[in-house]
Amino acid sequence: MYVGRVEKLLAHYSQIPLCFVNLNGKITRASSKIAEVFKYDGIIGRDIFELTRIRPAELIEAAQNETNLYLDSNDKSFKILSEFIGEGETASIMMSFIDVTSYEVLKDMYNDEKACIAVINVDNFDELTASAGDERELAISTEIDRLIRGWGEKLGAAVVRYREHLYEICLTHGNLQRLVDDKFCILDEAKEIETEADFPVTLSIGVGIGGKTLADCETYAEDALDLALGRGGDQAIIKNIKNFEYYGGKSQSVEKSNKGKSRIIAHALKLLISQSSRIFVMGHRNPDMDSFGASLGIYRIAESMGKEAYVVLGPYNDALTAIADEAKETGYYEFVSPEKALNLVDENSLVVVVDAHRPILVESNALIMKVGRTVVIDHHRRAEDCFSDLLLSYMESYASSASELVTEIIQYACEKRTLTNMEANALLAGIMVDTNRFAVKAGVRTFEAASWLRRAGADLEHVRRYFQANTESFKVRAMCIANAQFFDGGIAMSICPGQNPNSQILNSQVADELLTIRGIRASFVAGQNEYGKTVVSARSLGDVNVQVVMEKFGGGGHLNTAGAQVEMSPEEILIRIREALNEKNS
Repeated sequence: MYVGRVEKLLAHYSQIPLCFVNLNGKITRASSKIAEVFKYDGIIGRDIFELTRIRPAELIEAAQNETNLYLDSNDKSFKILSEFIGEGETASIMMSFIDVTSYEVLKDMYNDEKACIAVINVDNFDELTASAGDERELAISTEIDRLIRGWGEKLGAAVVRYREHLYEICLTHGNLQRLVDDKFCILDEAKEIETEADFPVTLSIGVGIGGKTLADCETYAEDALDLALGRGGDQAIIKNIKNFEYYGGKSQSVEKSNKGKSRIIAHALKLLISQSSRIFVMGHRNPDMDSFGASLGIYRIAESMGKEAYVVLGPYNDALTAIADEAKETGYYEFVSPEKALNLVDENSLVVVVDAHRPILVESNALIMKVGRTVVIDHHRRAEDCFSDLLLSYMESYASSASELVTEIIQYACEKRTLTNMEANALLAGIMVDTNRFAVKAGVRTFEAASWLRRAGADLEHVRRYFQANTESFKVRAMCIANAQFFDGGIAMSICPGQNPNSQILNSQVADELLTIRGIRASFVAGQNEYGKTVVSARSLGDVNVQVVMEKFGGGGHLNTAGAQVEMSPEEILIRIREALNEKNS
C-alpha cells in the first residue's frame, strides 16, 4: 500500500514525464506528462520492452548501478533516470524521462563540424606514367588531380597536393559520413580514368578522426594509409583512437616494375646483419615451403657474411617433412627450437621474420620480445596487429611469396654462386606452393625470380618431389572434392573429415581444385587439425575478396588467397561464411 501511495503522489505532482514499472517489466502507473514520450494513450499494463526496447534486466541493472539509459522517441531524445521504489518483490522502478533533445542536437552539430584529415595516395602512379608518353603522362596526372580536387570541392574540403602522387584533405566529420554512406565511391571513379596501361588507376585513402588535435588526426591518417598500402591499396581505411574501419580493397595489387626497393632493402639488411652478433631467422607456426625456403635464403645471406646464424623451427606437418629432412641431412644449417633460441640470444642479436608480420602467427613471439631488434619480410596484406618498432620492414602485397622477395634480396646481397642447390630448390618450392605452381598471383617478377633460381642450380624435377602426397592424403583430398557443395553465386564449399595434422595443406589443395570447376568464383574448405582447431582455406578468381571474408574470423591473406583458424566446428564456420557473403551481397 505504501508503494502505491508514493507512486500516485509522484505521478500526480511530477512536472516531468515518468512511469513506474514492476520487476516483470509491466507499466503500473504514469504521469500525465508521459504523453511527451509516447504518442499514444493506454500504456498502463503494457510491457516496457515493447515500448522502449529496454529489457527489464537492463532496467534493474541501471537502477542498481545508478547508470543512465537513453531513448529516442516521439522525435525527441530522452535520458532515463531509474530508481527503486520500495523493496523486495513488491518494489517497482521509477523511470524519469529527461528531455535532452537540444543537447543531442548541439552534440551532433559539434561532432559534424569537427575537422578530420584524409591522405590520398595514387597507388600505381609511377607505373601509369611509365607506360605513357610525355603528353599522355601529363593528361593522366591532370585527370587524377581533377578527380580528387572535384571530389574535395563537393565535400567543402581543403585539398593540398604535396607530392605527385600524394594529397592531403581537411574535411568535417559530417562530410566524412557522406563518404562512408557512399562507401568511398571515388575508389571506383578513379578506375574509370582512361590510361594506356593494362591496369586501372587505384587510390589508397587513410582517414584520421577523433584526435585531440589536427596533428593527432594527421598521424592517424598516415597510419591508416600505411595499413591500406600494406593491404594492397585500392581501399580506404578510417582510423580513430580505438580501431580501424575498412572500405574497398577489391583490386589485386599492381606489381612494381622497378626493383630499386629490393636493392635498398638488401643493402639495409646487410648493414643490420653486419652490426649483429647472431642472426635468428624464423617464419610462422606450422611452416610451409614458402616460410621454410625464405628462411634458408636469409640464412645464406648471414652465412656469406661470416655471421653465426640459426633457423628457428618448431613442429611442422608432413607436407614439409621431405624438404626439411633433406636440409637437415646436408649439415649446412643450424636448426634450433624456439626454446633453445631463447637461451642463445644476446642483446646484440637480430631476428629476421619471413612470411609473417603478426605476433600471434610467428614461431616465437617471446624471442622477438626478448631481442627487440627485428626485421620483417612478408608478402601478405598488412593487418592491424602487425609488429611495431621494427628496424626494417619489407612488406609487398603484390609479391607472390616471401621466397620471391628473398630471392630478389639475395641477388643484391650476395653472389649467385653463393646459393647452394638446396637453397635454390627451397626458394623455388616456396614460390611454387604460394602460386599453385605459377597459376595464381604470378607476375613478371615472379618468373624472373624463378628463372634466376634455375640458373643458380634449382632442379624442377627435384622440387616436384617435395609436393608428392602420401596415399592416405590423396584419398582424403579426393573425398573432399567429391563431397563438395555448390551454392548460388559460384561458391563452392567442402569439409575435410576427421582431425588431420596436414589439414592446412589438404584444405588449400582442395580449395585450389574446386576453383578449376567451371562457374566457380570462390571456394572455402574447412577441416580440423590434430589439435581439434578448425582451419579454413579460401580461394577466389578475383571476383570475391576472400581476404575481407577471412578477416571477419580473425584470419587474412590476399584478395584471392586467404585463410583462418577458428574455434568453431567446420560446419559452423562454413555457415557463418555463407552468412558473411550474403551480407556483403545484400
